[in-house]
Amino acid sequence: MDSILVTGNGPLNGAIPIAGAKNACLTLMPATLLSEEPLTLTNAPRLSDIRTMTSLLQSLGAEVSTLQDGKVLAMSSHALDNHTAHYDIVRKMRASILVLGPMLARDGHAVVSLPGGCAIGARPVDLHLKALEAMGAELDLRDGYVHAKAPGGRLQGGVVEFPFVSVGATENALLAATLAKGTTVLKNAAREPEIIDLAECLRKMGAQIEGQGTDTITIQGVDRLNGATHPVVTDRIELGTYMLAPAICGGEVELLGGRRNLLEAFCTKLEATGVEISETDTGLRVRRAVDRIRAVDVVTEPFPGFPTDLQAQFMALMCTAEGVATLEERIFENRFMHAPELIRMGAQIDVHGGTAKVTGVARLKGAPVMATDLRASVSLILAGLAAEGETKVSRVYHLDRGYEHVVRKLSAVGAKIERIKES
Repeated sequence: MDSILVTGNGPLNGAIPIAGAKNACLTLMPATLLSEEPLTLTNAPRLSDIRTMTSLLQSLGAEVSTLQDGKVLAMSSHALDNHTAHYDIVRKMRASILVLGPMLARDGHAVVSLPGGCAIGARPVDLHLKALEAMGAELDLRDGYVHAKAPGGRLQGGVVEFPFVSVGATENALLAATLAKGTTVLKNAAREPEIIDLAECLRKMGAQIEGQGTDTITIQGVDRLNGATHPVVTDRIELGTYMLAPAICGGEVELLGGRRNLLEAFCTKLEATGVEISETDTGLRVRRAVDRIRAVDVVTEPFPGFPTDLQAQFMALMCTAEGVATLEERIFENRFMHAPELIRMGAQIDVHGGTAKVTGVARLKGAPVMATDLRASVSLILAGLAAEGETKVSRVYHLDRGYEHVVRKLSAVGAKIERIKES
């Protein structure tokens, strides 16, 4: 099992290209199931999760080809021959549930295993199922699988009101509603950039969608969708992660392809710590403008609030900040599992339920640590960049699910980091 070795060695300078968004691409890929015509995605990230979704779609009979060193995904679902998404693939990734809505909408039936993924709380799929039921789906949960069918072979438009904001459930409902008969209204819908990106792709395919980016999305179902070519939106979580690197280490880094409107709440908090953020012709430039970062409180919220997927990384920054920071996690339970590992590096963190109090220390010290989930893994790498001595991060297979070429990108701006192959 591979590990990553990081040695703190001062400021970072240079440029880091930001990939297409993992969470957007994993949502866009199942859209191929809605049409018999080809769907091509450009600016695709090269990640293990993308390979897992590729395997899942291929298991259903879709054709998926990777072009241009994996940055282009050419897909076609003209000959689906299977409507069962089996546990052996679905268990690897929660986003697998997103094939349910499209298969049900297109062919009127589907069987999908309940999914797996990172161990950061229950993250139930009940909102996905209730949304589909609001469109007339008949669902039967047995033996770990969702058996779904649409009476008469087609979903019906309906009103879906989410009790709380759910990105995944909004995506599944949006995908399914494109081919439902009549009008579907999604209330209290997620507003994330990935939702907007999905809606834009579906509209290119002929879907009739209004209101994406607001809390009410209206979809007028159509009889069929055509093919399209669509670029995956910039990964705002990778963007925020690498914005934190010069904040932690000092120096100045340009994030190529970065856009502030993807992360306004995060940028505001980062600036409050003493970091300068400026827009360039090709992205965002980030520079630490103070000798020591100031402590800033954070509360995670649905977009446009502070992203839960940047909480672990921001905690790493707060570990050496001046003062005391409080981080409150309101999206997922069990999402402070990185805290004990940061404590091994000398951080002072006190966790009570969904709140963590971080008292900054002058310097972290390198130590052997273990990644517990995707975002925790990169938070430990960031901490290692600011630590004295060597930090060895184990179980980095989590990292491969969401960050492409971490070692290459950080090395290019001066970080001392290497991947160690271990048997």
